[in-house]
Amino acid sequence: MRHRPIALAGALAAAFALAAPAAAFTPGAPGAGDPYYPFAGNGGYDVSHYDLDLTFDRTPNTLVGDAEIEARATQDLSRFNLDLRPFMVVSRVEVDGSRATFTREGEHELVITPRKGIRRGKKFEVEVQYAGTPEPVVDPDHSIEGWVPTHDGAFVVNEPQGSPGWYPVNDSPKDKATFDFEVDVPAGIEVIANGVLEGRKTKRGRTTWEWEERDPMAPYLATATNGEFETRFGRTLGGLLEYNAVDPTTRRSLDPASTPEPALAWERIESAQPNALRLFSELYGPYPFDAIGAIVDYAPNVFYSLESQGKANYWRVPPESTIVHEVAHQWFGNAVTLEQWPDIWLNEGFATWSEWIYDERTAGVTAQSVFEELYNGWEAGSYLDVPPGDVGGPENLFAGTVYDRGAMTLQALRVKIGDAAFFRTLRTWYARYRYGNATTADFVEVAEGASGQQLDQFFQIWIYTPGKPAQGSW
Repeated sequence: MRHRPIALAGALAAAFALAAPAAAFTPGAPGAGDPYYPFAGNGGYDVSHYDLDLTFDRTPNTLVGDAEIEARATQDLSRFNLDLRPFMVVSRVEVDGSRATFTREGEHELVITPRKGIRRGKKFEVEVQYAGTPEPVVDPDHSIEGWVPTHDGAFVVNEPQGSPGWYPVNDSPKDKATFDFEVDVPAGIEVIANGVLEGRKTKRGRTTWEWEERDPMAPYLATATNGEFETRFGRTLGGLLEYNAVDPTTRRSLDPASTPEPALAWERIESAQPNALRLFSELYGPYPFDAIGAIVDYAPNVFYSLESQGKANYWRVPPESTIVHEVAHQWFGNAVTLEQWPDIWLNEGFATWSEWIYDERTAGVTAQSVFEELYNGWEAGSYLDVPPGDVGGPENLFAGTVYDRGAMTLQALRVKIGDAAFFRTLRTWYARYRYGNATTADFVEVAEGASGQQLDQFFQIWIYTPGKPAQGSW
């Protein structure tokens, strides 16, 4: 091939460089594309930290917020979205200290346009000032979450879409971040948030609580539950910071006229929580966070407990099995978090099986006996016919099969590959994906690597195929 003279080649290159268009700034996607909640979360950036400064008064029910968010652009951004419900009214938005324009779209989109585009790879800061009357967020299955008012404060839980009910957020489980909470409430009200208590100060009849979550956390695991609580803060026998709080009006019964039983709540928390912490640390690996705790509130309109990171929220006096379940979630669900909501069995199946192994190790009731009871009682038309990896939509996200058939899958795997390979699978799963996200395909890969067996058919039958698996088919 003949070569151009150097001078001519250089001139042509310079001409092309002058003619090349500047990189185009484009909007970040208005959703993260989850199969069940496609418009939850957003595209174009990753959040690294939330700093939430909140002021709350239960009477009247008002929440005032100033959120500072640190993020990095993953594309050349002309504008980007945060998720925030419309009952939280935004008064001001700044990007890197300059006023930004904003609009509201859809159910929860806060669309922010900075004064100039943000280059890919650049770190930037967003400040959102807002206020409103918090409302519970209603899910497709009619359950509620978010900042749920109680008689003396709020029960704050978010799975799967409650976070935008009280703070502006990239509401995708894939975008983990660290958090600081500074919550101002009337004196006499306690605020229990994620992480470590950094301080509390009372002045002029109000108390400000400061909490810091130093480990990466999916947005749905944030909490700032508040009200009148008995508190016991200290350390476990192993030296881990422990924060427990019990509502003195909490009950087992849904009837608010029934007798409060805070002493029973304390008895169960202080027995089951340390026992589960010790067992799961041995089985799965070291506890992943800086603190552990329990928040027992009385929220009789909620009907579920939630594994908020480091401190589970219990809506009434919990049974021991629920405490064990929520402690197990600190490993599976919180440290290792699903990447998309249809993989919810990776959270709930694992925590349910953890209840079984807890009973096996502490009470002599084997996990296999629980499996056999469920399997032998499984008749056509059972809720277990629905495969836990394909429950059909968000209205079935927390269907019973996700818990029970999810746990049966793990016990069947344990029998198939043997205890040594099975517990090696769980430890590897935790170690490899701790503080990150994973999918069912990732778990299959880990199980195959730990066992040396090809397991595609096994998981296809148990996780994705409707109906009762036939004996010998897996």
